[in-house]
Amino acid sequence: MKMFELGAQQGIDSLTAAERPAPVAGPGQAVLRVRAVCLNHRDLNIISGSYGARKPADRIPVSDGVGEVIAIGPGVTGIAPGDRAICGHFASWMDGAFSPSVFATDLGVTADGWLAEQILVPAAALAPIPPTLSDSRAAPLGAAGLTAWNALVEVGGIKAGDLVLALGTGGVSIFALQLAKLHGARVAITSSSDDKLATAKALGADILINYRTQPDWAAALLAASGGRGADIVVETGGLATLRHSVAAAAPNGRIVLIGALAGQPDLVLPNFSSIVGKNLVLRGITAGNRRMLVDLVRAVDATGLVPIIAREFPFADAPAAYAFLKSGAHLGKVLIRVA
Repeated sequence: MKMFELGAQQGIDSLTAAERPAPVAGPGQAVLRVRAVCLNHRDLNIISGSYGARKPADRIPVSDGVGEVIAIGPGVTGIAPGDRAICGHFASWMDGAFSPSVFATDLGVTADGWLAEQILVPAAALAPIPPTLSDSRAAPLGAAGLTAWNALVEVGGIKAGDLVLALGTGGVSIFALQLAKLHGARVAITSSSDDKLATAKALGADILINYRTQPDWAAALLAASGGRGADIVVETGGLATLRHSVAAAAPNGRIVLIGALAGQPDLVLPNFSSIVGKNLVLRGITAGNRRMLVDLVRAVDATGLVPIIAREFPFADAPAAYAFLKSGAHLGKVLIRVA
């Protein structure tokens, strides 16, 4: 089968096309023919060698995708050849609380990922996809969609009337916008692009903040919300934006720490006392478990939610897809068609 490997992990040019024998399903395993994959920001970090220790050069990258089951091993139930399915990138995390042990089976990192014609995964990790969901609606759910769901539903306890603040217009933030609106919440979103903010408004965003023209975007959020602040902050910027998120949070707000996309962090958190004074909850998350993913798939199917795909690339042009993601020109997800 054809695949891409991480290679030397010195940047996008390290991504290497290769071939190897197709995987064989052992006990409890399933082989899927990959149909489409979606890139996440961590895929850029991995290929540049900045995501923990360097991975084996022959590691197949990408943690988000959808495929069709073509073989199952002994003892597999609940999934059959011909079914389409996805899985969370922590393929051993079925339910319950997070444990560091899930990092041992992290697709695209500690286990081979989706950027190949076929993928071998634990069958129990798979979440079947109903016929009503196209590949492009299903492919982004296992990482970005699942992370947004965990942030809002599991950790944030979202309810109608809440104000959700999403930072930027990447995959997780746009999913957070769409999912928050499904729950009857209001949404504030930030971007440096007025064009992207206009698209976010068309998706239902209630408060639009250009952080280039309004660098004190926490004050802008407070002004736009009548001094209330955000009940849930989907914090994708990391330490570089955390002090602003604390300032923008409402009393009893939940700040869900997801990524570190905003560059170099501030050295101090000058409003540290506000965390106590506002009774804030700061919680880090790492995607989510299979039970959450099944709930997300059900919600997407029932509501007709359509994930935003910024651009599609053919499998052979995977390096160009990485480059497009790195450019920051996207809003939503970058998809690669495999089969």
